Amino acid sequence: MTVVGSGPGDLIEVFKALGNPARLQIMQWLKDPDTHFGEYESIADRRSVGVCVTHIQAKSGLAQSTVSSYMSTLERAGLVHPTRVGKWTHYRRDEERLAQVARAIDTIL
Repeated sequence: MTVVGSGPGDLIEVFKALGNPARLQIMQWLKDPDTHFGEYESIADRRSVGVCVTHIQAKSGLAQSTVSSYMSTLERAGLVHPTRVGKWTHYRRDEERLAQVARAIDTIL
């Protein structure tokens, strides 16, 4: 994960990650996981460990491999944290990182 610094180059990975409509939608869903994933039986606490990738896949209608790739892209940009619960991977937003990105955009742009 890169840390957002003071230069525009620090935001490129974030913009690339969020430039895909499906990844942006996933980030919006993860902002309020109980509302957007309430219809799925939770394997673990959504607020602390996030949403199971299987539920993200089911809601999005995308192939499991596509969702895994998208989540890896968001993770590399530092926007989500993965947590393993048994054989399942859960993702939650990194709110501190998102706040850093917002401050960097405000400063740079």
